[in-house]
Amino acid sequence: MTEKLSGFRGIINSLGLVFGDIGTSPIYTLTVVFLILPKTADNIIGVLSLIVWTLIALVTTQYAWLAMSLSIRGEGGTIVLKEILVSALKKKGMTVIITLISFVGVSLLIGDGIITPAISILSAVEGAVLIPGLEGLTKGQIVLISAVIAFLLFAIQSKGTEKVAGAFGPITGIWFIALTTVGIMGIMESPEVLRAVNPAYAARFLIENKLAGFIALGEIILCATGGEALYADMGHLGARPIRQAWVGVFIALSINYLGQGAFLIAHPETKNILFEMVFHYSKTLYVPFLLLSISATVIASQAMISGMFSIVYQGINTRLMPMFKVEYTSEKIRSQIYIPSANWFLLIAVIFIMMEFQESSKLAAAYGLAVTGTMTLTAVMMAWIFYLKKKPQFAAISLIVALIDMAYLGSNFYKIPHGGYWSLILASVPFGTIILYTKGQKRLYKMMSFMPIEDFLLKFSRVYQTTEKIKGTALFLIKDAKEIPFYITQTMFFHGIIYEDNILVSIIKRDDPYGITSFFNPDLAHGLRVFEIQMGYMEVVDIEEELRGAGIEERTVFYGVEEISTMNPIWKLFYFIKRNTSIFIRFYNFPPKKLHGVLTKVEL
Repeated sequence: MTEKLSGFRGIINSLGLVFGDIGTSPIYTLTVVFLILPKTADNIIGVLSLIVWTLIALVTTQYAWLAMSLSIRGEGGTIVLKEILVSALKKKGMTVIITLISFVGVSLLIGDGIITPAISILSAVEGAVLIPGLEGLTKGQIVLISAVIAFLLFAIQSKGTEKVAGAFGPITGIWFIALTTVGIMGIMESPEVLRAVNPAYAARFLIENKLAGFIALGEIILCATGGEALYADMGHLGARPIRQAWVGVFIALSINYLGQGAFLIAHPETKNILFEMVFHYSKTLYVPFLLLSISATVIASQAMISGMFSIVYQGINTRLMPMFKVEYTSEKIRSQIYIPSANWFLLIAVIFIMMEFQESSKLAAAYGLAVTGTMTLTAVMMAWIFYLKKKPQFAAISLIVALIDMAYLGSNFYKIPHGGYWSLILASVPFGTIILYTKGQKRLYKMMSFMPIEDFLLKFSRVYQTTEKIKGTALFLIKDAKEIPFYITQTMFFHGIIYEDNILVSIIKRDDPYGITSFFNPDLAHGLRVFEIQMGYMEVVDIEEELRGAGIEERTVFYGVEEISTMNPIWKLFYFIKRNTSIFIRFYNFPPKKLHGVLTKVEL
């Protein structure tokens, strides 16, 4: 009984966490498709067939089956695929290419994440114009209401969502029931839409419409936006409940899309299909449905925001991104995090996008490019992994999926001059940050003065024996015990600060997402020890807890602070980012009263 309850809970939780984005796609997908296509019965059935088979090919096959079979300790996502691929490759020279692909994938995912709440909330609020008395709502007023909802959503992130998160799954579950009910009512009006389950109608639509049909793929793909969340959120809930929930979600979405198509055949004058459909069937239930749709879009946006925090945190731990300030919003659940800089960047970008496009139908012109880019990169990496793992059948299927993704990606290129460039501009911000930060860190590390460990030990042993020692334990933070940074030699040898017990603390990122191990390495010399903390890149670690667990009671903590001097504008920007983000010790919450920063000047 407990297992069944746990399984049911997992399904309900995954509805709120995973399926919010794809679950709100019916609000706008079919509406924007038929802004560019004639509303003939053949076109409607052809488009519906493409929608159903897109959900099967790209969400069910690519993500629910293939991608979710590739994980590291149950964790999924672009960075996980990168780690699997890098470890499977024999030629380490390919690592640079794989790393670059993962950078692009992560950046596109963030760019897509900005457009998701903008189009979802805007499209739901637009439904208010059907309410008697609100017909006169202007575009500006709709944008203002949407922006206020977005602002309130982002403003509460610092408080944490632990208390209200329990309601996300049930509300999303009610939303899917409502979509199914409305869909069945529509199908009863024009049952011939059921023919759309035959893929022959999808093929005939593309053959008959040629270029127009290919361009329409750029809007049809909106039905699958959010599909990548199945894989990205796998680590939070596990593969099984997500797959089980997807069966019900797929049925609900398919029925609703078929119902919308049936309603459009019977009422070709319809513009905002889903909302006009609900209003037609029940004016009494329309307002509750509208409020439910707004709630569903807010939940979808919340899932996106939490996902963005996880991606940025992964980026910080894998040394791809600067150490942005991270706050923990739950005492019980350490994985509930809030990253202020990411939160406010997302909010400003979301409101800007709403104001720039003003209508969900116009915003659809910018939506899809990042999604299809991410899907294509995922499929290519999967095919590569399956090939290296000697699973030719899976590799072949992944390759077919990649070709389908590429067709959708190609159809989205026409959107670039019509607003799609914003998708690329938004993605270029995290991509530029990643490239600048990783290149800058490498350059900085190269320019700093390090003493080889053998030379350091000779000097340390001599100084330790001849210098008066301070009582207690001092910690020195280092990257690698094989090279000693200048700030340590400066502190010990130039300033003569030597403690009775000196411990070099090294925090190392592991290739797997979870797990923390900490241990002492063999002593380097009398009075000099090395304490190593190894952590998964998704792990939220309490450094002080690890130190106390090992019996370390430090009196002081020394760390290096780099002051960069440069005339190069690129390195000036790098220094600006470093200066305005958390330094190592602040990020890992070392006790502030014991900290001593030692300045090192570096010329870049």
